[in-house]
Amino acid sequence: MSRYAHITDFLERFLDNEVRKTGINNVVVGLSGGLDSAVVAVLAHRVFKDDLLCVKMPSHYSSKSSLEDADALCRDFGMRAITLSIEPMLRAYEAMHPDMDNLRRGNFSARMRMATLFDISARENALVLGTSNKSELMLGYGTLYGDLASALNPIGDLYKSEIYELAEYLGVTQSIIKKAPSADLWEGQSDEADLGYTYAQMDAAMKLYVEERLPKEEILARGVESAMLDMIIGRIFRNHFKRKMPVIAKLTSRTINHDFNYPRDITL
Repeated sequence: MSRYAHITDFLERFLDNEVRKTGINNVVVGLSGGLDSAVVAVLAHRVFKDDLLCVKMPSHYSSKSSLEDADALCRDFGMRAITLSIEPMLRAYEAMHPDMDNLRRGNFSARMRMATLFDISARENALVLGTSNKSELMLGYGTLYGDLASALNPIGDLYKSEIYELAEYLGVTQSIIKKAPSADLWEGQSDEADLGYTYAQMDAAMKLYVEERLPKEEILARGVESAMLDMIIGRIFRNHFKRKMPVIAKLTSRTINHDFNYPRDITL
């Protein structure tokens, strides 16, 4: 069995176990037309079939090709999908705040999409599946309570370069695999342009720093660019708060996330 066959089998078991032990049998995924959400949707469909609902949430900044790619994926795999545009909400807020820059606009869009997705999950009695990969999570390249929010995330321990390989194994629509990664938050937005390097470059360095725990000097000796490594290390530590629950001020002998640390799935 190939590496990605093993990974697929594990992730299918993970999804089936983690969802069904809650007593819930339905899941929802925000489908953007991008690679990460496509991979999560295909994995979820292999497990839940018609108990998966894909939710497309375009705005007036979404590219036509993203919507077409999302539609093509749903056709290719026979996945249920609905479209709920965030454009009215976003336009109303933009009218109230004409000074919004792209960062604020992108964060607001991500949070409106997640608010919509969690509302649909309540309607459908479903769990929201996350679509952030390990590269994004380590770099903090995501919006707190926006695209970083979910009930569970099957791809959070796979780097972006590995997501490409998993997508090929799963047979994800080629137009999705081949296009430049973008969160589609504003016109012309590109992940790699924002970060300044390709995911392949950053992932290679992060694997040395995060997985192998090599010191900075040894990583540089392997030919990794110093400026890029400084950027990666800086972002990993600067954005650590995004990977943690909110810090609670400790006043009692048993404080949530300090001394009151039961497993998430504990039962009576």
